[in-house]
Amino acid sequence: MDALIYTLVRGPDWQAAERAGAYTGSADDRRDGFLHFSSAAQLRASAAKHRAGERDLVLVEVDAAACGDALRWEPAAGGSRPGLFPHLYGALPLSAVRSVTPLPLGADGAHVFPASIP
Repeated sequence: MDALIYTLVRGPDWQAAERAGAYTGSADDRRDGFLHFSSAAQLRASAAKHRAGERDLVLVEVDAAACGDALRWEPAAGGSRPGLFPHLYGALPLSAVRSVTPLPLGADGAHVFPASIP
């Protein structure tokens, strides 16, 4: 599977994670029992589906191997999207994070991703 995985985090939630030393997820993550991640190829579609128009997001890039056995690649709930998605069953330690990048909205209302994201 991919060496790097990504999640979109609301600014205040990321600030809390930095204070705590780990990210424990959004309300949706806690409801589902795991942290939702995407591969680089899945990221734009995930943002459009789950975070459309949201301001104050950060893109968190994570070393998948640093997540250990708590990371599993699984189908989306109900088979709603093709492929396997990375799900982390546990908190994300900040030591696994490779970068945190602000994710602004463009003039068209879509998120503007770094050039490294396809």
